[in-house]
Amino acid sequence: MGNLLTKRLSENPIVAAIKSVDKLDEALQSNVEIIFLLTGDVFNLKEMVDRIHKRRKAVFVHVDLIEGIAADPVGLRFICESVEPDGIITTKGHLIKAAKKMKVLTIQRLFLLDSLSLDTGIHSIKTHNPDAVEILPGVMPKVTNQIVVKTDKPIIAGGLIKDKNDVIQSLKAGAMGISTSAEDIWEL
Repeated sequence: MGNLLTKRLSENPIVAAIKSVDKLDEALQSNVEIIFLLTGDVFNLKEMVDRIHKRRKAVFVHVDLIEGIAADPVGLRFICESVEPDGIITTKGHLIKAAKKMKVLTIQRLFLLDSLSLDTGIHSIKTHNPDAVEILPGVMPKVTNQIVVKTDKPIIAGGLIKDKNDVIQSLKAGAMGISTSAEDIWEL
């Protein structure tokens, strides 16, 4: 657990999730240590990552959401070698495995809709062994705790985090971090 991600989350558990390019400046001005890029394209991704690094913040690129770059092993290799983020986020297990071979930090993103998706997600975590897991929605403390206990992975709660109480409840449940696009939470 002594990697860049867990070190930064222990310093500040709030992660800025950037869903549009025009929000990057606010994230760069904030106190967050980590930025999740959930937007970008083949033309602007490198520039955004470089700007984030210039501010000494860590950046994880959600490879499934980048326009003009396929969410496949070749697209992943391009992002890792040419763009050079600190790590990647993906919902795809085969990309977790490919990124790990490239020695890139990985966050597996899980959408938890029901008990079947929870069971499938836990199995996927154990199979693909990401460095951390982001669960959505993040406002389910009981489920967050269940995943913490069953996987022994750093958990980041994201999605529908709207206020300080949501943050507190997720952290109490065992989440190591909170990812949110809510700018007012970035300064907590």
